Amino acid sequence: MRYLTVFVFSTTLFLSEVAIPSASAPGSGQIQNSAQEKAASLRLQLSEVEAKQSELQTRLQKLEENLKPENIEHSLAGIGSTRPEDLREQRRRQLEIERNGVRAQLDLLATSHTRLETAIAHADAEAYRQSAAPVTAPSINASPTAVDSTRAATTPGRPRRVRKKKAKRSRRLHHQQNSLLISGLGSQRI
Repeated sequence: MRYLTVFVFSTTLFLSEVAIPSASAPGSGQIQNSAQEKAASLRLQLSEVEAKQSELQTRLQKLEENLKPENIEHSLAGIGSTRPEDLREQRRRQLEIERNGVRAQLDLLATSHTRLETAIAHADAEAYRQSAAPVTAPSINASPTAVDSTRAATTPGRPRRVRKKKAKRSRRLHHQQNSLLISGLGSQRI
């Protein structure tokens, strides 16, 4: 039953990460709130995962303690049998199987934990970007022509720069002349 609960929880966690739509509301305030809500939701999921991890850690410690030979013998003390070795071996195998299952669940939760931490970091970054972004939504009273004129004023129409080929050639010739002069001076000194 516990394995089913953890499996359902892990599947729900994975699907919630995939199914949470990115915020695309028209107002920047709504977008920022949804990004903050997403981060808060992810933090809540992270706290649930951490609680489940601590519960499984205590269960694993208990299983490790029960796997000690003296504790296995103690647990079977009230049971009479002609083959107590077989009973002890059966109990040990049962505890090992349960311990391996708990370890597998802990591994899944550790993976979910890292994914949630990463998702929280991304959600926080997105919320910060949205809070730092300038508000560009036009007001309700503004006419479309006013918005277009502000866009035209903010993007100046600058002509493209034209390269002059003469200047490039003259520089190249200048470098060649300098190199010839230097090489000529170097040979005269020797």
